[in-house]
Amino acid sequence: MFKSQLDMDISRILIGLGLALVAVGLLWPILSRFGFGRLPGDIVIERESFRLYIPIATSLVISAAVSLLFWLFRR
Repeated sequence: MFKSQLDMDISRILIGLGLALVAVGLLWPILSRFGFGRLPGDIVIERESFRLYIPIATSLVISAAVSLLFWLFRR
């Protein structure tokens, strides 16, 4: 009985993550207008035929928002 409960929990988590990724993908054009992806602290290195983008600040903001959502839904 415990194994089936664990399988159902993992299924719900994966479905939730999938829906969250779809939502972020659909909302990305709107979010980019507010500066997501170009926050101070995001590192961009551009050369002639090379571009490296490391979104440190954007990742921190998204992580804080997701943590807050999980905290609110857990209560």
